[in-house]
Amino acid sequence: MIIDKLYEEALRSPICVGLDFREHLLPEYLLESSASLEEKIVTYNRKIVDATKDIVACYKLQIACYEALGLEGLRAYCRSVQYIRENKKIVIGDVKRGDIEITAEFYARAHFSGDFEVDFVTMSPYLGEDSISPYYKYLETGEKGIFVLIHTSNKSSRDFQELSIEDQPLYMKVAEKVNQWGESFISSSGLSLIGGVAGLTFPEDMKKIWEACPNAFFLIPGYGIQGGKSIDLTPLLEGKKRFIINSSRDIIGAHKGVKEDHNFAECAREKVQIMKEDILKWQK
Repeated sequence: MIIDKLYEEALRSPICVGLDFREHLLPEYLLESSASLEEKIVTYNRKIVDATKDIVACYKLQIACYEALGLEGLRAYCRSVQYIRENKKIVIGDVKRGDIEITAEFYARAHFSGDFEVDFVTMSPYLGEDSISPYYKYLETGEKGIFVLIHTSNKSSRDFQELSIEDQPLYMKVAEKVNQWGESFISSSGLSLIGGVAGLTFPEDMKKIWEACPNAFFLIPGYGIQGGKSIDLTPLLEGKKRFIINSSRDIIGAHKGVKEDHNFAECAREKVQIMKEDILKWQK
């Protein structure tokens, strides 16, 4: 199953590189190039993948960064996803879909087949299980998985996610559902194809979510620029290491003001190595 592959990759390195493109992050030589925006993006992403693929678990692409650039952006997204998969690496489509059942069927087909096909997608659960269930038929193959938003890393997530429901915060109710939905999709390693997203910016909450979802694998945002610290991961390093830590700007923008030439991706590699060491130093 794809979750077993991700787990094995995460044991070697718990790092997920977020290829969340921003034009200002391009190195100077590409900014000044006469190539199309599509080609600039693809070149940029490919160089980062080539420089880091042996020391990371997977890659995540936030589709909004590409949609905002119109057709060129979407073509770049498609080509970047395909390049990652051609290199036998796992790719997460950070699409955060969540809609009524009939619409969800189209979203599932869009991101689990065709031009935008990825291995995992992120999803919002707030329309209930019928916004999630259209993805189940793809999970049944064992080749696809989903990450459901449980408690996100942005500060205003508290506006709704921490509202009290039956003496529990809403995010814990979501965690219970994620655990329940995932029971039908457990792999031989004991992990479910339905995982969760819990931000490192709320470490105490993350620990409670972790315990409520014993079979879930986690995508953890919030490290670095958003304020999450590696020491907060200590409780998660004590048992089965069922998580990946996403970092985007810290890695893909590491070259800015340092190395703006064709070798800019060397800075991304150095940043990944530093991040990996920072996380695993708490491992007992």
